[in-house]
Amino acid sequence: MSGSRRLRYRAASVTAGLAALGILAASGAVAVAAPRPTLSQVQKKLSQLNAKVDQLDQQLDQVKQELASANQRLAVVNREAARYAKQYSSMRAQVGRIAAQAYEQGNINSSVALLTSGNPQQILDQSSILTELSATNKAEMDQFIAATRQLTSTQRAAQHTRAGIAQLKSTLSKRRAALGKQQAQENTLLAQLTPAQQAVVAPGGPPVTSGPPARYTGPTSTQADQAVAFAYAQLGCPYYYGGTGPCKSGFDCSGLTSQAWASAGIAIPRTSEGQWSLPHVSTSALQPGDILEFAGESHVGIYVGGGMLIDAPHSGAVVERVALSGWYQSQLDGAVRP
Repeated sequence: MSGSRRLRYRAASVTAGLAALGILAASGAVAVAAPRPTLSQVQKKLSQLNAKVDQLDQQLDQVKQELASANQRLAVVNREAARYAKQYSSMRAQVGRIAAQAYEQGNINSSVALLTSGNPQQILDQSSILTELSATNKAEMDQFIAATRQLTSTQRAAQHTRAGIAQLKSTLSKRRAALGKQQAQENTLLAQLTPAQQAVVAPGGPPVTSGPPARYTGPTSTQADQAVAFAYAQLGCPYYYGGTGPCKSGFDCSGLTSQAWASAGIAIPRTSEGQWSLPHVSTSALQPGDILEFAGESHVGIYVGGGMLIDAPHSGAVVERVALSGWYQSQLDGAVRP
């Protein structure tokens, strides 16, 4: 689940919590020592942050795609450069033998010094010297110069591609910093709410499983069982925006569900919105492995049976097993089955 989707499900659940705020105020549970924003004010601010984060999400995804393409181009260019370098080296040795013969015959000129420099660009710049080395070896000279030209061309392409990758990495770092700033503003805003209010606007809750990841002891005969077993194995792993594992790298909500099913040999869309396109099933007939969608298809968790789900809720949290109640029940959109 992306930062923008996390903002959306929090913003979407604010309205549902307005009544809860009124009850808290009436009972005197709201602190009066310092003014706190109302849930409607939080909703408005989160909406503004959501618009900014949506834009940053799109920019971040675009830069990631460009970086992946640039790395692929660099790999191709590097392979070409290696091939041309081998061809260049072989032909340079052949031309060297021709130069040695010319030296023995008293026809040597500055070509020997040129060849021993080992600089392909210098050879191209003074290629006329080589073409004059021996009229009888013109074909070899032409082939050598062609190989030199191919090598220098691919070397320049590799250099430009590496420079582009460095620029993309810099841009990616700036985009992530900007996104982190927006998410920090969100966290600051949420910190102004009471715990009861926070429970209304965000997923997560007291995990049923705490401490070291629990071991799954259920069946693994079906792909759904295998997906559930994978989810259990990630309990305690950190939440990480855009994360798809492994555990030390972290998961976001849809990263967890997509990787759970991938471990069972079934590829599903990466995002919560994409996963909503899977076949729908009734929430009254849930089976372990089903993917639960929440808050306008902006958040997902994997159902593990017994009214429980495993979820990667938000930044600062870990993958946890929680009850399908509270925020989850109030924001449940439906369920899909890969």
